[in-house]
Amino acid sequence: MGAAPATGFAERFKKFIETADAKTLGLRERAFAHFAEKGFPSVRLEDWKYTNVSAIAARDWQVGELPSEDVASLLGDIGEFRFERNGFTALNQAFAAYRIVRIPKETAVEEPIVIEHSAGESEAIFPHTVVIAEAGSRATLVESFASEAAGFTNAATRIFVEDNANLTHYRVQKDSAEAFNYGVTEARLGRGSRYDATSINLGGAITRHDIEAVFTAEGAEALVDGLYMLSGAQHHDTHSIIDHTVPNCTSHQSYKGVLNDTSRGVFNGKVFVREGAHGTDAQQSNKNLLLSNDARVDTKPQLEIFNEDVKCAHGATVGQLEEEELFYLLTRGLPDALARNLLTYGFAEEIINKIGIEAIKSELDAAVLNRLGAEI
Repeated sequence: MGAAPATGFAERFKKFIETADAKTLGLRERAFAHFAEKGFPSVRLEDWKYTNVSAIAARDWQVGELPSEDVASLLGDIGEFRFERNGFTALNQAFAAYRIVRIPKETAVEEPIVIEHSAGESEAIFPHTVVIAEAGSRATLVESFASEAAGFTNAATRIFVEDNANLTHYRVQKDSAEAFNYGVTEARLGRGSRYDATSINLGGAITRHDIEAVFTAEGAEALVDGLYMLSGAQHHDTHSIIDHTVPNCTSHQSYKGVLNDTSRGVFNGKVFVREGAHGTDAQQSNKNLLLSNDARVDTKPQLEIFNEDVKCAHGATVGQLEEEELFYLLTRGLPDALARNLLTYGFAEEIINKIGIEAIKSELDAAVLNRLGAEI
């Protein structure tokens, strides 16, 4: 899309850097220069060929003001963020509102750490969260996205799970149907660590989530699961990379999609098993349920294996409700609509049941039922 979409942001960036922290000024300027040159990603790019973001690029966004924490102690880590991957990440780095979450060594945090994001009408916000789960720690992180209008959230979440730490991460996107949401999540896993991520995507007009988990030492485990439930003309795109760079690590990924009306889903999942990463166990699955003949999903799970001593599998399905299961419920006297809703609810609930916070799970249950227009 070239440099044209940068025009409106250029004026806002000039004002923004007048009050920005001097320590991050050079990094911000480099990132914005990259955005000004490249603009938003185009469908001509392979990773974006199914997701057209011209509706985001065409809007004149006002940059929302979010508090940004002092990042002097983390400048090295922040500077390692690959803002060059696309125009969204470059724009996030330019306007980043930094938040630092540090979970102390050998500490179990009992209460969930909750971070909420909401963009107003015609407002663009750029949260950039750095989470450090220090060695031996245990915690649960909840990210909630709930814009109530046609706002634009462009978020980066960077997670470091140090040796023997355990982090559970829930990402719940329930923006309004007019909102736009792009997010990138990066996770780096240390020795013997565990990262358990569940992403729920319900709202938004055009949304995309890029997630990347990289194993940096042996004995780590990553569970990367998600659900996208779409209706109307909603569009959601998940791109994931699970990178086994070292031996004896485990990754299991299960994503499910429920699509109705003219909605469209995209899932592109890549699992890399690098040379020397023996003893890898990598499993990947994407299952999609189409409730309408006009709904569409493009799914592409991929395995790239450069080692023989591994246990890997992947697969994808796209289909409608199972006729045998539907027939069974109908023969038990259930009305057709209720039977279909029960099967759809059960399909989605497998992912929602992973959420270990009852209040959030109950809220998502209600949202799914409301989407189905049903009571069960």
